[in-house]
Amino acid sequence: MTISRELLDILACPQCKGEIHLRQDGSALNCRACRLAYPVRDGIPVMLIDEADPLSPEDEM
Repeated sequence: MTISRELLDILACPQCKGEIHLRQDGSALNCRACRLAYPVRDGIPVMLIDEADPLSPEDEM
């Protein structure tokens, strides 16, 4: 299951309210400003700050 473009257009980082980007493999939504990755589980973005992981250098590209 993939995330629709319409949903991606309205989602924002819950911490900074900035723009997020879907990883190419679809496994997470990255916030480059906060350097956090929000997981996508079963096609559903988990937009909880406590569930986010720090971005690794290769994910920031």
